[in-house]
Amino acid sequence: MPTIAIIGKLKLQMYADDHHPPHFHATAADHEALIRLSDLSVLQGRITRRNYDALVEWALVQTNRDKLEHAWKRLNAR
Repeated sequence: MPTIAIIGKLKLQMYADDHHPPHFHATAADHEALIRLSDLSVLQGRITRRNYDALVEWALVQTNRDKLEHAWKRLNAR
């Protein structure tokens, strides 16, 4: 599973040929959550408030959001 970005101790990763809706995995030592690309909501799992806030702050930067969307399209082109 490719790592798209690392924010502190949080890894943002995506699987190739993954299920919809478009999402990424936010993983840390003690938790993992699936985060929807469109609105950054938690689809499944759990994430600490601190890590979620850092993730949202990072993802709201347009170049970072573009990186996530490009990775989804590259890994899940069907």
